[in-house]
Amino acid sequence: MENRINNLIKIKDNILSIYFTAGYPQLNDTVNVIKKLEENGADLIEIGVPFSDPVADGPTIQYSNTVAIENGMTVKLLFEQLKNIREAVDIPLIMMSSLNPIVQYGFENFCKKCKEIGVDGLIIPDLPIEEYIENYKEMVEASGLRNIILVTPASTDERVRLVDEHTDGFIYMVSSSSTTGENKNFATDFEDFADRLLAMKLKNPLITGFGIKDKNSFDQVCKFSKGGIIGSAFVKSLAETKDIGENITKFMDQFA
Repeated sequence: MENRINNLIKIKDNILSIYFTAGYPQLNDTVNVIKKLEENGADLIEIGVPFSDPVADGPTIQYSNTVAIENGMTVKLLFEQLKNIREAVDIPLIMMSSLNPIVQYGFENFCKKCKEIGVDGLIIPDLPIEEYIENYKEMVEASGLRNIILVTPASTDERVRLVDEHTDGFIYMVSSSSTTGENKNFATDFEDFADRLLAMKLKNPLITGFGIKDKNSFDQVCKFSKGGIIGSAFVKSLAETKDIGENITKFMDQFA
């Protein structure tokens, strides 16, 4: 089944993927953020589903989750906000969520709703690959979605190959063993890990996340992978002024 993620990967290197939390800073900012990101050159967008205990996220994204929940964001409301999103944007969209909110909504219903509104993929950081294969893969693939799975420096070669076998799109390479927004020993950790994965000659390309905060770190990861994902630095920039469009344009200008 054709998918915008696969199509993007075929035609583009240095893919710039931006993560933001739905319903932050204000409840009704979600669609505007997506539109402004596409207008300003994002290639791929990860829409964060807010959760009270997000996995692997540092303080910036944790805070945005808290605010979004306090604002009243729910999975049901997010789907309502996104119902006409494909009239406004063309680039691939991925839902990034902990497993709990998806299960609460109904996993199969969640996948079907994603297909209906034009979402292209899922990232579920706390869903183990074995559990995904056994319980959820069939539902994801039936809706034409790509499940993007994280691998970290702690992942064994065996696990990496299992991920590579059971995904189609790209592998989310976590740059280092840290939470989002941290940047300790970024260069060394990342390059060692990237060299290891590239030597494995995987079928799926790599896109790197965690610790990428600006043009310099983005360019660095693009030397070793198909692109980079920016989350915390972008989320932080959203609240710099009351003008969301101005904040997004200012942040994205560095990549123009």
